[in-house]
Amino acid sequence: MGDDERGEPVTAGAEGGPRGWRAATRAALYGPAGFYRGPEGPAGHFRTSVHASPLFAGAVARLLCRVDETLGRPTVLDFVDMAAGRGELAAGVLAALPADVAARTRAYAVELAGRPGGLDRRIEWRAEPPERTTGLLFANEWLDNVPLEVAEVGPEGVPRLVLVGDDGTERLGPPVTGPEAEWLARWWPLTGEQPVTDDGEAATEGEAAPKAMSAVGLRAEIGLPRDLAWASAVGTLTRGLAVAVDYAHTATARPPFGTLTGFRKGRGTTPVPDGSCDITAHVALDACAAACALPGARLLPQRAALRALGLTGSRPPLALASADPTGYVRALAAASEAAELVAPGGLGDFGWLLQPVGIPDVLADAV
Repeated sequence: MGDDERGEPVTAGAEGGPRGWRAATRAALYGPAGFYRGPEGPAGHFRTSVHASPLFAGAVARLLCRVDETLGRPTVLDFVDMAAGRGELAAGVLAALPADVAARTRAYAVELAGRPGGLDRRIEWRAEPPERTTGLLFANEWLDNVPLEVAEVGPEGVPRLVLVGDDGTERLGPPVTGPEAEWLARWWPLTGEQPVTDDGEAATEGEAAPKAMSAVGLRAEIGLPRDLAWASAVGTLTRGLAVAVDYAHTATARPPFGTLTGFRKGRGTTPVPDGSCDITAHVALDACAAACALPGARLLPQRAALRALGLTGSRPPLALASADPTGYVRALAAASEAAELVAPGGLGDFGWLLQPVGIPDVLADAV
């Protein structure tokens, strides 16, 4: 028995028997032999913005400085790194901060795996976020790993829970009821009203849609646990800014068959809840924003947020190559890394959910 991402008990259930994707994912990711307990950490299996370039940590450090100024430069400034992996982001932010800000910063890495060796001693390692913090809570690719149920419309037209065995074999279970059914009705109704093409695929904008999609077989990931997890994390802030960064979708463009997938050794794979792979699904960030019931929440693409924080991906002027060849090469490498972080169709498409708590929008210049 272990603890999941919200501190709830992890139980194996009936050995090998089918269960909901939430319980299966919880055990596969966070159980005693779970994927996130492994020594290699997330970086051993997939590439996040944190791993792509230290420029990302530098941008987050500048964001923390904006929060610091807005808070009036408090004596203690908190930085909370949710789903910290092996502490790469927290360490990078501390290294990028101006000395006077770093001296006042209290950094926390929130992660279930044990503290890695050699991590900056200034970083406090925790399984849960601290309470009553003032500063910046930053959740990079956390919510997509908060386990949730999957629903599919059965032959009778009713959304049912999808049950899964340890080998990944699925079957339909009971109808979705209660708060989960209410969440589906509000945030991801499985009505079959989305147009499709002749081959049964969802039609893209401007593409012919000769027939309506049958609701049978449509799937959704029920994001209620993520809404609750995000609201709980935001609730630890007394003043400051909470940011969630993830691949995301909104009510205007939900994927008709969901996004549940697996990752292993840098490649996408079939999600199998046996601890051998990451299991992830894109996040309904609009639902998470509403769950906090706080003013000022805003959704931005990562490229807009990072450009407001000084990352553009623009190449250095060619004249620098003659005046300072070494400097030009360094600037060119930095521009290439920044371009990856803001690239459409890649990391630049990540969604940023900004939730100010008792302060104005410090990224008002990001559009």
